Amino acid sequence: MKNATAAVRRIPPEIAIIAGCLIAMITWGPRSAAGALQLPVLQTYGWSTETYAFAFALQNLLWGLFQPVAGAFADRIGTMRVLATGGLLYTLGVGLMAFSTTPVAFTFTVGVLVGLGLSGCSLNLVVAGFGKIVPPQMRALAFGLVTASASFGQFLFSPVSGALIDTYGWQTACMVFAVLVALIVPLGWFVASQPLSEVNKAKGEDTKSVWATLREAFAHRSYVLVVVGFFTCGFQLQFITVHFQRYIVESGLSPQVGYWAFALVGLFNVFGSIASGWMCGWAPRRYVLASIYFSRALLTLIFILLPPSPINAYVFGALSGLLWLSTLPPTSAMVNQMFGSGNFGMLYGFAFCSHQIGGFLGVLLGGVLREAFGSYDASWYLSIFFGVASALITLPIVEKAVEPKPTPAPA
Repeated sequence: MKNATAAVRRIPPEIAIIAGCLIAMITWGPRSAAGALQLPVLQTYGWSTETYAFAFALQNLLWGLFQPVAGAFADRIGTMRVLATGGLLYTLGVGLMAFSTTPVAFTFTVGVLVGLGLSGCSLNLVVAGFGKIVPPQMRALAFGLVTASASFGQFLFSPVSGALIDTYGWQTACMVFAVLVALIVPLGWFVASQPLSEVNKAKGEDTKSVWATLREAFAHRSYVLVVVGFFTCGFQLQFITVHFQRYIVESGLSPQVGYWAFALVGLFNVFGSIASGWMCGWAPRRYVLASIYFSRALLTLIFILLPPSPINAYVFGALSGLLWLSTLPPTSAMVNQMFGSGNFGMLYGFAFCSHQIGGFLGVLLGGVLREAFGSYDASWYLSIFFGVASALITLPIVEKAVEPKPTPAPA
């Protein structure tokens, strides 16, 4: 394994970026089917909206809670092993979902297995790997490219999943997705990074303990603001991912409108993510991030005030796409700038944990409030509120490297 890792380190960064982009596309793609799967699954088993929403909410929560753990392991033992483990769990979860005929089984496969799997093989682990193996001058663009690839996976899988479900049934669609997700395991070889101990040894530096690193990070005000602000991104994205297509149907439009509107989110985010990464190379990243949060809030308000129509849904999907994962390049770049690449996987993992707690509430409250009030209006207005709040939280962030505290001399 050591020789294999050494061989991977000699792979050109361009090849590593291509492999990482493929992983991001494969991991993000099947998740875009969550909205398309909701009505077929509920019709098959007669479950309530809360049952379906809870499984996906738990998936987001576990993904977030275990992201720092996966990031810490990736920092210390390298990304390859963590990506392979996560890919296997994700494959099992998606494949077994087709045979989950009870709410408990469905929650275990969709919520637990997929949630844990995503924490180990998702876009965030790839970003963490890029923070170590991609040259500094290429990182912001690499972050944008990998984010765009995840979005392209969403664009590709949204109509494909709808066609698979309509033609062959949702269980067959799950099995097809499982086969594709299994490709993450071999692709992870190309995104392998050195363990932190080896990096610091080469630099003549000591490896900090996990707790010392976390104390330093959470005592830094700007890092805390990044973490808190990222909550909103998760709330907005996961609410739309799971509930948007049902909202479209309940507005009197056809399911196909929902498929294609959500596909446009993925397509336009290809451009939005690359543009965000490019802007982070010359503009203050906090301003880029704050403008994205505020623009999402304004776009959502306009969308829910306009009468439902296919053109309004498509325009909302396209404009949402420009803002969808474009938060990732400035967020990850600021964490990398503050603390460097050594513990980037873990520290970015904590930011993403906040993101997924937001996602957990976005999915869960979307289902609960829908059942309580008969519509999704309350969740849309919560999304607007959080967008404005995060825009304001982001503005005071200081974009500079954290000065390491000197180690006390022995008495």
